[in-house]
Amino acid sequence: MAHTRIRKFNTKDTYPEQKLDNDLCQAVVARGTMVFLRGQCPQDLDTSVDIGSHDPVEQTHKVMQNIRQLIEEAGGTMEHLCKVVVYLTDVRHREAVYRTMGEYIRNVHPVSTGVVVTCLARPSWLVEIDATAVIPD
Repeated sequence: MAHTRIRKFNTKDTYPEQKLDNDLCQAVVARGTMVFLRGQCPQDLDTSVDIGSHDPVEQTHKVMQNIRQLIEEAGGTMEHLCKVVVYLTDVRHREAVYRTMGEYIRNVHPVSTGVVVTCLARPSWLVEIDATAVIPD
């Protein structure tokens, strides 16, 4: 593991009623090159074209693929991910979004904050996630 993860937990234990399975932690101690990602949305990184889906699972897959691609372009891997902030336009999508995000953060244990907002920059977006990674020197 690239960083020290303090008080690791899985959301299936913390939120058993929500049927989630995400590896998270309470704090991350990291040293290295910090990579701050812009909030990622369900659109192509090269063309800025939306994926054209109103499904929260499909949107979250694209968002997490963008996060992974940007961390890799910065010279890191997903194990360097330290923090995510998840913005949802509908709390009813929380389980679907977090379950999908969990596929990308298995055994990574970032810290996570979730926020429900009225809307995002485009009305078709259901989820936006910003992320911080630290690539060890």
